[in-house]
Amino acid sequence: MKLLVVGGGGREHAVIRKLKENPEVTEIFALPGNGGIAADATCVNIGAKDIPAIRDFAAAQRIDYAVVTPDDPLVLGCVDALEAAGIPCFGPRANAAIIEGSKVFAKDLMKRYGIPTARYESFERLEDALRYLESAPLPAVIKADGLALGKGVIIAQTREEAVAAATDMMRGGKFGKSGERVVIEEYLEGPEVSVLAFTDGKTIKPMVSSMDHKRAGDGDTGLNTGGMGTVAPNPYYTKDIAQQCMETIFLPTVAAMNAEGRPFQGCLYFGLMLTKDGPKVIEYNCRFGDPETQVVLPLLESDLLTVMRAVTDGRLGETEVRFRDKSACCVILASAGYPEHYEKGFPLEIPAAVRDRVYVAGAAVKDGQLVTNGGRVVGCTAVADTLPEAIRDAYDIAAQVRFENKFCRRDIGARALAASEA
Repeated sequence: MKLLVVGGGGREHAVIRKLKENPEVTEIFALPGNGGIAADATCVNIGAKDIPAIRDFAAAQRIDYAVVTPDDPLVLGCVDALEAAGIPCFGPRANAAIIEGSKVFAKDLMKRYGIPTARYESFERLEDALRYLESAPLPAVIKADGLALGKGVIIAQTREEAVAAATDMMRGGKFGKSGERVVIEEYLEGPEVSVLAFTDGKTIKPMVSSMDHKRAGDGDTGLNTGGMGTVAPNPYYTKDIAQQCMETIFLPTVAAMNAEGRPFQGCLYFGLMLTKDGPKVIEYNCRFGDPETQVVLPLLESDLLTVMRAVTDGRLGETEVRFRDKSACCVILASAGYPEHYEKGFPLEIPAAVRDRVYVAGAAVKDGQLVTNGGRVVGCTAVADTLPEAIRDAYDIAAQVRFENKFCRRDIGARALAASEA
C-alpha cells in the first residue's frame, strides 16, 4: 500500500513510524515532512495547507490511503478534497473539523446538548467584550475563536490583563482572523487530562490518557507553548472518571455532532479538567494532539493502519483497539527563546542508538547535514514498566541528542509522579 501523511512535525513522525509497522505498507509520502521524517518517509515539498496540490499529488501517485493530521488542512477541507478524488482518508471532513476550527461553535454545541464545560460568553465586538470584562469573575480565560497554533488562550489574572488580551486579539490582530471573535470563559481548577479517541461517528474508542505540560518553564511557569512534554497514562484519570467521561462527554459529543449533520470520523481530542463538580471539557481538537501522540501511539498494541481504516469504513465497533499496560514519557527539546524568538540552523545530532525513540518536529537538511529548523526540535520518548523508569529513560535519551541552544523542562512527569504517590 502507498500511504500519504499530511503534515510535518513530531506528531506526524510518530504516526508515520507506527504506520510503517504494517507489513502491507510499501511506501509513505509525507507532505511536507521534515529533515528527520525523511529517514522514514519520502518527503515532498508541498505545504499542508495547499489542498489542490495535495489532491493532485495523491491522485498522480495513486495513493491507497491518506492520513491528514494537522488542524489547518482538516478545517480547510483536505479530507473532503481527497475523498472527492477517490482517495480514502483518516480524518474528519471540514464540517466536522469545525469543532476545533471555531471555539464559539464548540461552546455553543456543548451548551445545546448539555455537555459539561466552563460557563462562557462569546463576542464579535470589542466594545461588548470590554463591557463584560468590567464585572467578569477573575481569573478570566480569553480564547481566540479560530486556530492559533495552540497559543490563542490567555488566562488573565487581573482586569487590566483581560482587557489587554481581548484588545490584542480583536483590535490588534494578534491572531489574525482567528481573533476577530473571542470566547471569555470562567476559570476552571483541577487536574488536566488529554484523551484522544478513535471514532467512526457511531462507535468511540478512547486511547490511553495523557498529561501535557504546556508552559515553557519548570513549575508551569512562562509562556504557553505547543507542549513541552507528556506522560501517559495520566494518574488522575481513574476507571471511574473514564466511565463518567464516556457517559457525560464522549458519547454525547459524538451524538451531538451527528444531530448537527456533522458526523465526526477520525481522532477526536478531549482536553478535560477534573473539577470538584466533575469532568468538564476545556477544548476539543479535531486531530491527534502534539506531543500527546508521541506517548500514546508507542503504547498502542493494535495495528494503527487497521484501526484507521476501520474508522474510515465505519467498522470501528468490530475492531479491537488494545494498549500496552506500560508507561511512556516524552521530553521535548526546544530552541532557546521558544515560543517567542529563537535561532535555527544549528547542526542536529541524534545518535543511532536512540534514533528510533526520537521524533523529529523541527529540522531540515542543509548541505547533507540535519539542522534545527523550528522552536520545538525533537521529542524524546521512552516506554517502560513504570512511570519513574519512563521519565528517567526519556531524559537519558534527551541528554544524548545534541544541538546548540537546546533547552527542555526538567520536571516533565513530576506532577504525575506526585499524584501516583499521593
